[in-house]
Amino acid sequence: MNASDKQLIQLAIEGNQKAYEELLRKYHGVIYHLIYKMVGNKEETEDLVQETFVKAFHSLKSFKEEFAFSTWLYKIATNHTIDLLRKKKLQTYSLDEPVKIKEGEVNREYPDENYSPEKVLLSGETTEIILRSIEALPEKYRRVINLRHKEDKSYEDISAFLQVPVGTVKARLFRARELLKKELKKSGL
Repeated sequence: MNASDKQLIQLAIEGNQKAYEELLRKYHGVIYHLIYKMVGNKEETEDLVQETFVKAFHSLKSFKEEFAFSTWLYKIATNHTIDLLRKKKLQTYSLDEPVKIKEGEVNREYPDENYSPEKVLLSGETTEIILRSIEALPEKYRRVINLRHKEDKSYEDISAFLQVPVGTVKARLFRARELLKKELKKSGL
């Protein structure tokens, strides 16, 4: 950071109005140009430039001297402008609020496009096939599948519960899944 900026910042922090005005004069043009490129509107740019300098000078005490003042100021200007642009794009409305038309008000109705009786039926049938396939597994495989996937137990917990090594638990799970895949392929899943 150059010496004159450092001195001006220190004086501005101490309340020197002339130092504040000098920093404003020095950086107004580049900040204006930066913001104008983002918003493309003169009136809005002027407002944003003014707000940027107000924000910067309120935060001047938090400025770190190892950085360039101009970079710090650009960051404030860019972030402030992006915030405004985001707010402008967020035009929201209530889904529950009626729409006003000439004849009065109309309530909105939205179809549930995700609900399908066929999907519900198929999902239920699929679940039933999977459960039957698990029940058809040999006991030692059915137990590890249920402990791992129904009860969400860790390998270590299953190992302790079944009193077998963790490697055995992993091997049984692998084998159980392979048997399930074969069985489910036969069922068309």
